[in-house]
Amino acid sequence: MHVIEITGLTKRFHDIVAVDNLNLSVNLGEMFGIVGPDGSGKTTLFRMLCGILLPTSGTASILGFDLLKQSAKINREIGYLSQRFSLYGDLTVDENIEFFAEINEVYDFKTRREELLEFTRLTPFRKRLAEQLSGGMKQKLALACTLIHHPKIIFLDEPTTGVDPVSRRDFWKILSSLLKMNITIVMSTPYLDEAERCSRVALMNGGKLMVADTPQNLKGLMNGEVIEIVCQRVRDAANILKANPQIRDVQTFGDRLNIIVEDSRLIYPIIKQSLHEHNIEVEVWRVISPSLENIFISLMSNRSQGEPQEQEGVHLW
Repeated sequence: MHVIEITGLTKRFHDIVAVDNLNLSVNLGEMFGIVGPDGSGKTTLFRMLCGILLPTSGTASILGFDLLKQSAKINREIGYLSQRFSLYGDLTVDENIEFFAEINEVYDFKTRREELLEFTRLTPFRKRLAEQLSGGMKQKLALACTLIHHPKIIFLDEPTTGVDPVSRRDFWKILSSLLKMNITIVMSTPYLDEAERCSRVALMNGGKLMVADTPQNLKGLMNGEVIEIVCQRVRDAANILKANPQIRDVQTFGDRLNIIVEDSRLIYPIIKQSLHEHNIEVEVWRVISPSLENIFISLMSNRSQGEPQEQEGVHLW
């Protein structure tokens, strides 16, 4: 069952197309991830779906309600955690939850507040001012405020950005518990390891949806094998290998290269010899499974070269 159906959704800011003719659906009870670089349109999409921005064209249906005609009904059923901490620093944890309960017309909120404080493990900090919380605790408080009115869908815009690894792990445990309650989660994230945990992932760039499917199916888009090598002069090595027509793609990750090839057994000796001729020795090499990062970079590279993609499903145009 689709709880969100987006049809031709577009948002223009003068000459800038922030979201470009987007078509997408989200199923009941799934965690749907949206991944893309800064400026890809993720936040603009969320703000349209939450009724904060009006689309230039297109529409969407959320829980059966029309985005343009029934936004008030939609707002009662959804929660939105924005990219920036938007709570009140001079109010305590308790007071922030109470404030958001009242603006969502939840007046008998005390039992619900106790549940959420326990759920997010914020009970010991309930009297602390929000501005005195750590980054991870602020995000937990923002999530508690988002959940105060029992939303059926929550939109989380990069909720773990800038949060320490321990707090990120705790936050994900909370999200897993929400899925068990059949709450649909739509989240954007810059972390591709987080996207791997989603039931389906949409990859966006330049306001367009490049592809959307399960992480496993997206990895199936990678034709060939990925050779990872560690060597000195990584940038020089990448430029040398990119000039080889037998190599499909070269991606740089810090001190190592991911090299996309048809057959690693045949191509690796050529790679080693090419680098050796330029006084670059391979220190370590191995064949690895493709990651979502490999897929995303490859799709962006294909797009920049003029190869079009479908919007949903695993097939390219």
